[in-house]
Amino acid sequence: MSWGTELWDQFDNLEKHTQWGIDILEKYIKFVKERTEIELSYAKQLRNLSKKYQPKKNSKEEEEYKYTSCKAFISNLNEMNDYAGQHEVISENMASQIIVDLARYVQELKQERKSNFHDGRKAQQHIETCWKQLESSKRRFERDCKEADRAQQYFEKMDADINVTKADVEKARQQAQIRHQMAEDSKADYSSILQKFNHEQHEYYHTHIPNIFQKIQEMEERRIVRMGESMKTYAEVDRQVIPIIGKCLDGIVKAAESIDQKNDSQLVIEAYKSGFEPPGDIEFEDYTQPMKRTVSDNSLSNSRGEGKPDLKFGGKSKGKLWPFIKKNKPPPPPPASASPSAVPNGPQSPKQQKEPLSHRFNEFMTSKPKIHCFRSLKRGLSLKLGATPEDFSNLPPEQRRKKLQQKVDELNKEIQKEMDQRDAITKMKDVYLKNPQMGDPASLDHKLAEVSQNIEKLRVETQKFEAWLAEVEGRLPARSEQARRQSGLYDSQNPPTVNNCAQDRESPDGSYTEEQSQESEMKVLATDFDDEFDDEEPLPAIGTCKALYTFEGQNEGTISVVEGETLYVIEEDKGDGWTRIRRNEDEEGYVPTSYVEVCLDKNAKDS
Repeated sequence: MSWGTELWDQFDNLEKHTQWGIDILEKYIKFVKERTEIELSYAKQLRNLSKKYQPKKNSKEEEEYKYTSCKAFISNLNEMNDYAGQHEVISENMASQIIVDLARYVQELKQERKSNFHDGRKAQQHIETCWKQLESSKRRFERDCKEADRAQQYFEKMDADINVTKADVEKARQQAQIRHQMAEDSKADYSSILQKFNHEQHEYYHTHIPNIFQKIQEMEERRIVRMGESMKTYAEVDRQVIPIIGKCLDGIVKAAESIDQKNDSQLVIEAYKSGFEPPGDIEFEDYTQPMKRTVSDNSLSNSRGEGKPDLKFGGKSKGKLWPFIKKNKPPPPPPASASPSAVPNGPQSPKQQKEPLSHRFNEFMTSKPKIHCFRSLKRGLSLKLGATPEDFSNLPPEQRRKKLQQKVDELNKEIQKEMDQRDAITKMKDVYLKNPQMGDPASLDHKLAEVSQNIEKLRVETQKFEAWLAEVEGRLPARSEQARRQSGLYDSQNPPTVNNCAQDRESPDGSYTEEQSQESEMKVLATDFDDEFDDEEPLPAIGTCKALYTFEGQNEGTISVVEGETLYVIEEDKGDGWTRIRRNEDEEGYVPTSYVEVCLDKNAKDS
């Protein structure tokens, strides 16, 4: 089966077919190129998707990814990123192994095709030239034969005519001989050219054209084989990444299997455990005996009217309900011309005036003058400024312990870093001492002193936080005097983080509790200071007020009022937007000043 023998007369059709084959190959190259673009686009979209859902660094979201389910999700995103990388590999391999290779082959194919068909056209032109020579010699031979025939007829005519001279007859005879010779020459030339043409034609149809068409056939078959190999490479490129993609999918499955619901539950406990004990039973309040008040957590003794009973710190007291109080801020006081729901922001709720025993005892021991309502003012100011106590006393014990431990670890890392820097400077100084030409050793003294000073500061800071941490973990009964002095020294250098009541522990909503170690320590000294720690007498009313709006007092230290209700004012607004009121002997608290219409007693106000 050869195109040279079977398609000897289909030169034009073979030319069209081979051009079509090149067009098909170029179309396949275009297809693979678009596939690589799709793979790149898909990989880019997968990477963007993975990056979009990665947790942001140094954010709260990053802290939430400590759970095994979230870690598995991160692993899923990482595996998806690797999965996208394999699609990029597919694109790169297809571009290098198929597109580039085929593009170069197409150029070579076009050159080979052009050369083969050029040889074919050249052979065609040669045979056409031979044919034209044959036709020309044939016509010349025919013409010479006709001329010789006419010359012979003329000679015979002249020879038969008696009136013609002998010279004319001889002339006619010579002319006829010349014509006959020319005809013979033309015949010989025609015969020679005919033999040559037949030979060239035989060579053309049996040698030149078959050889050229055979080359074209081989070229076309190579094109077909090359296209098939490219298709195999196309599939092989995909197959090569299947094991890696399978590993990516196996990684996703492994990450999913690593999810531990029990571990996540334990992490939730560690993240939100407050460390407080559940509230105890509420004692029965007997209202049949007038003027008898029940001792609560915020009270220090019975009322003065009942005398001075012994102060018992170790006895069973009311359960502390504040861990279950909502931490939502109270609604802001509205302007006079607006309804309560129209104002988005307002002052924070202050706390009750009654202070814990430990705070009073510390004030007594340090001879610090008591500032009326200073704790409420300081707490409100801290809330307004968004400041966090340095010892994290605003957090529950367990969360505070974690924060302090984290802070201690950070300080230790900083100390280690500074110590490494100091060692490096010391080594450099030794080198300078041994080789003065390399540098002046004295130039490093200032830097060495600065690093040593930083280390000392960090150690003092670490000791302070370790003291707080020991206090929380129960290793120390209370903050030692040295830690308190260090804290005071640091507080004097950092006024914005002053916490005068650092010895007291605050609940999440700002109310104070005492450590068990403090209570046991104070039992011994309680009897010596009974006179100091009697209950404060209720503040006298300095006026009345009428509720303009209904206020739901949900935070510690606030009180709920109903629109139109009349109550007693016991403390006017100190500039923080809150007024302290009383409904009866046991119900008092703060409400936004703009929620009530205050009418102060002039005499009480003057006094």
